[in-house]
Amino acid sequence: MSMSARRVVLISGASRGIGAAIAAELLANGWCVSLGCRAPEKMPAPDSEYQLNCQYDALDPASDERWIDRTLATFGRIDAVVHNAGIMLPRSILEASDDDFDHTFGVNVKAPMRLSRKLWPYLKASGSGRVVMLVSLSGKRVRSAQSTLYSMSKFAALALAHGLRRLGDEHGIRCTAICPSYVATDMGTALTTLAAEKMTQPEDIALLVRTVLMLPNRASIAEIPVNWTVEDSF
Repeated sequence: MSMSARRVVLISGASRGIGAAIAAELLANGWCVSLGCRAPEKMPAPDSEYQLNCQYDALDPASDERWIDRTLATFGRIDAVVHNAGIMLPRSILEASDDDFDHTFGVNVKAPMRLSRKLWPYLKASGSGRVVMLVSLSGKRVRSAQSTLYSMSKFAALALAHGLRRLGDEHGIRCTAICPSYVATDMGTALTTLAAEKMTQPEDIALLVRTVLMLPNRASIAEIPVNWTVEDSF
């Protein structure tokens, strides 16, 4: 497939875990992938002309423009964005400081809102623009006191996804929130005593992301909750 025939996706937090799995899945299935990472120099050099590694810091608005500009200069278009970058500080609402709040919401909510706004003209031009928000089931429930701050930010991220979905409807832009429970990543394994092999795997989430990105405009999917097993909620 030629460069001009391939659709182009930006993926934040793409150096490992779910983001890296999404990048591999899309690259293997005809996409150009532009990976946003805090330290791209620590990543292996791309072995494909269809992959671009860029510096991106969710707390640095100037890195948005640099990432977008490099992607356009390399691939000439932007068709989709996967908001995967996120942080989890295990703080209850009584323990969390104002700085903890600002940091968590800055990465998990403000950054994807700001980046989506800057990408909007290119997603409209695509005619079938796509936004995927990796939200977590913590955006639909509060499992413990220590996960409250994280859940608050993910509730907000879910609302952001629904707002983008409504804004994009008339322009052929579809936005989907994918809400997994425990995934076998560094973050997931640190939060539970579950064996990693029993959890949802990053590759499973990557397959869902590719499916959502490839659906036609007539299929508008708001949310996909993903439990690792049968749980009491969602």
